[in-house]
Amino acid sequence: MATVKLSDDFIYDVKVTAQAMHRSIPKQIEHWARLGKIAEENPDLPIGFVKDILISLQEVEAGEVSEYQFG
Repeated sequence: MATVKLSDDFIYDVKVTAQAMHRSIPKQIEHWARLGKIAEENPDLPIGFVKDILISLQEVEAGEVSEYQFG
């Protein structure tokens, strides 16, 4: 594991957001890093769309899906 120095201002922002989102500080940083990586790899996708995809993947992993009925 690597040690990374982060600014106090950034850590403060992470802490506030982590508390609001019920995440730990490391999990909040991982979340933002994942969003940033996906956004850089897919610059044409709006960030809201990326977030919706991540939520959908978690729903599938949790088994919260049902077959779509056409017509």
